Amino acid sequence: MSQLLDQLMDAPDARLILDKMEQELKRESEQRKAFYDWIREDQKAEFINGEIILHSPVKRKHWKAVMLLSKLLDTYAAVYDLGEVATEKAMIALTRNDYEPDICFWSKEKTNAFDDNTMLHPAPDLVIEVLSKSTAKNDRGIKLKDYAAHNIKEYWIIDPTKRHIEQNALGDEGEYELKGKFTLSQVIESVVVAGFKIPVVAVFDAQENIKALKSLFG
Repeated sequence: MSQLLDQLMDAPDARLILDKMEQELKRESEQRKAFYDWIREDQKAEFINGEIILHSPVKRKHWKAVMLLSKLLDTYAAVYDLGEVATEKAMIALTRNDYEPDICFWSKEKTNAFDDNTMLHPAPDLVIEVLSKSTAKNDRGIKLKDYAAHNIKEYWIIDPTKRHIEQNALGDEGEYELKGKFTLSQVIESVVVAGFKIPVVAVFDAQENIKALKSLFG
């Protein structure tokens, strides 16, 4: 970001560029308001850089990974009163874009401000996205940058085909650092959800998921 700012400050037409950007962002803001009026609860859609992204139904391997991991994370967070977990349809509203990640976790400090009518949620502490052919570009591109810019401390990217999990954690420079690419034989431990440590295979196999669930609670 600092490099981009330096380039802008060196431009003799910097003011003209900023005025144009302000006009475009104002137009985009109006489109975003229309998006809120348009979207329904039975749709999965995101607003990304002025464009509405509609999501098609996912394959079984996708929703299975979401279901198995959310079961572990949600139960763990509830038992130890750490915060709340949401899947699929919880919309997070960042400064410019709106996303519906596959799984989100908010700490208790943040969820204390929620009520039953909350529709637009603040940036979570942990976001998890499961890759599909149509979403991979955004999951590894704009979302990676946007989540980091909004101080989402941890971001997991799950590949249900290769069956591994990439764990990204926010570094001192405000950008994600890859903590590791964890495969079926390995264990992954969350940076922000204290003590949440699971075998990767439990995200892809129902029987291993049950074992992991039992292990989490002794």
